[in-house]
Amino acid sequence: MKITVVTGGSSAERNVALASANQVTNALRANGHDVVVYDTTFGVLSPEDEVRLLLDRVAGTPTDLEALARAERGVLLHGVVHDPFLRGADLLFLALHGGRGEDGTVQHLFDLAGLRYTGAGALSSALALDKDLSKQCFAAAGVPVAPWRMAPPEGLDPAVVGAELGWPVVVKPSKQGSTVGLSVVHEPGGLGVAIQEARRHDDEVMVEAFIPGRELTVGVLGDEALAVGEITPHHDLFDYECKYVPGMSDEVFPADLPATVARDVQQAALGAHRAVKATGYSRVDFRLTPDGRMFCLEVNTLPGMTATSLLPQSAAAVGIPFGELCERIARAALDARSPDRA
Repeated sequence: MKITVVTGGSSAERNVALASANQVTNALRANGHDVVVYDTTFGVLSPEDEVRLLLDRVAGTPTDLEALARAERGVLLHGVVHDPFLRGADLLFLALHGGRGEDGTVQHLFDLAGLRYTGAGALSSALALDKDLSKQCFAAAGVPVAPWRMAPPEGLDPAVVGAELGWPVVVKPSKQGSTVGLSVVHEPGGLGVAIQEARRHDDEVMVEAFIPGRELTVGVLGDEALAVGEITPHHDLFDYECKYVPGMSDEVFPADLPATVARDVQQAALGAHRAVKATGYSRVDFRLTPDGRMFCLEVNTLPGMTATSLLPQSAAAVGIPFGELCERIARAALDARSPDRA
């Protein structure tokens, strides 16, 4: 099969996307596919570009978007659908994270062009990346979520936040991933600065009640919940460094949970996946309180596929190695978006 791995982009998660592309490209080639790599910012990567850009580890800090803008060769996103490396592929395997690669923009363009691609469609991608809308979908589907408020342009009154959400609170961009721009605020005086920091990364900012407890995650493949994992970061928060720098967090798959609790988390993961109309695969994150209450944080419709990523670990724990995971994702996308089902 001719597969084009679509990666890169110009979001703060560009480095994560390139590391995912490295793993996916190697796996697909090992499976016998004819694979080229397309960076939506720079175009088709030469073998030399692949060696230079597709590293096996994610940089310890988010992408410097100002430096990236200075280096761009001017590839326009709307022009990618005319590229022969995309139009001539049997399938586009998306290794994109954040920004226009995960908010439904790329997916909508590919739909209009009649190109087949992996992962969720345009509507699901947009719903899942928008934390405000996705939490509304989860709540409507009966999946528990932490209380939250959206910050208007003039900010939020700390007294109102304290009364409604309590302290501490989590402040984060509404449409970002990898904890970029996220802060935990422990007292009223830090709220304004945290909102300003989050607004650097998005025009909408969410303020959410902090849920103490264990960090859990579940992979979803097709309509099957995979193993529940537990993440114990070496920082107070499962931040960008803990997500992508080896050794900065302890990740256990399957998590040490009673069987009934694990099943409940898996069922909630499927409920959240379906609530945002996700297809193909996803990863769903939760917090589990000391008294056993579960709260859904988000659905990732294009979860990381790097060497340290959680979805591959969730799959491996139920006997699905990385190469098979990539193959199943690719085959499911071909079937779901085949011409006779369009």
